[in-house]
Amino acid sequence: MSMLEWQNPWWEGKKSRVVLKWEKRKYKWVPSWLNEISLEPFSLNFVVGPRQVGKTTGLHLLINRLIKGGVEPQRIFFLDLDLIWDLDSFKRALDDYLRIRAYEGHDSSYIILDEVSSLEGWWRLVKGYIDLGIFDNDVLILTGSLSLRVRGNVELFPGRMGKGVEVEALPLSFREFLQVKGIEVKRTGNLEKDMVSLLPVRERVRGLFRDYMRLGGYPLSVNEDPAAEESFIRSVIGELLRLGRNPSLASAVVGSLFKKAPSPLSYSSIGSDVGVSYKTVRDYLEVLKGLMVVGEAPFMESGSVKWRKERKYFTRDPFLVRSLAGRVGVDPLPSAVYEWVVQEHLLRRFGRVYYWRDGYEVDAFAGGLRVEVKAGKPHRRYPRDVLILDEYNIADFLAVII
Repeated sequence: MSMLEWQNPWWEGKKSRVVLKWEKRKYKWVPSWLNEISLEPFSLNFVVGPRQVGKTTGLHLLINRLIKGGVEPQRIFFLDLDLIWDLDSFKRALDDYLRIRAYEGHDSSYIILDEVSSLEGWWRLVKGYIDLGIFDNDVLILTGSLSLRVRGNVELFPGRMGKGVEVEALPLSFREFLQVKGIEVKRTGNLEKDMVSLLPVRERVRGLFRDYMRLGGYPLSVNEDPAAEESFIRSVIGELLRLGRNPSLASAVVGSLFKKAPSPLSYSSIGSDVGVSYKTVRDYLEVLKGLMVVGEAPFMESGSVKWRKERKYFTRDPFLVRSLAGRVGVDPLPSAVYEWVVQEHLLRRFGRVYYWRDGYEVDAFAGGLRVEVKAGKPHRRYPRDVLILDEYNIADFLAVII
């Protein structure tokens, strides 16, 4: 069996090994981002997200759906670029498939190129074939780590995406985690009423929140796979090396964030802690943001963002906290981890998140919401428009915010 046949078993009427493995999991879900992909020619879609988040599995589930919907199996081509050594091999694989397609009498396909960021210069071939009109009747779906954004690869295709879109594949939010565990949370858009509506299942929601803070939203961690942490750390190290960054220095920067959290930080303060320049810290934080390891909440005062002020940094999934803490040797304060998960959910809901100061300071500001997160009871009074979240109601908030 050739490599192309091995990666495309549906050509011979067989089910994907990836789907078979997915079916055996205790907790499994069809990722919601699949519904965002354009399936109308010509489309060039990018699915961007961290490794281990389930991009490959999601696309194999999409292939399964297409075949069940009547698409001829030979019109679907999947190629994992982790297995391609160089551009010549990539070109041969594409050309071989195009010949197979022509022989079968098809003039359009669904072409899925997985983990394109693994191959240096992959974009030259794809861009060239698009410009030659070879893919005019096709739907292209390209997946990659967030190093695609760090390198600016997506921006190399201006005016060449057709009806395609850029889709972000993320770990489960808390609401999605609840759905996987069998609790369907409906949202009306009225935050207060939606939180009250959880009353019949509140105790179970709060119990599952404790699980979420331990497991996060990655498929391996949700299923409590013992290899989850090592797989994640190895994937991050691989991305850092691919981008020419030192994993040990990245660990030191993350360790400084964990040690000082949840306080606002400057590049200089982290640099002094780690022993490098503020420019180096800025570079590594940009890379870690691009790899979706950390996010940032800039400072806002009197309705204006102060970009030169210290920023708050947060880890983007609870599972990452546990994985990274073991790597960097620092356990962040529980209050910081609570704050981080709130900031992440607000970021997903509103696209940006800040921390606020206007006579008083709150941990997160987004979409008009001012949110203060406390591990215990607050020691001061806040204005009525500030939502106070503590260990008792934080689960309710996260269950309905997104």
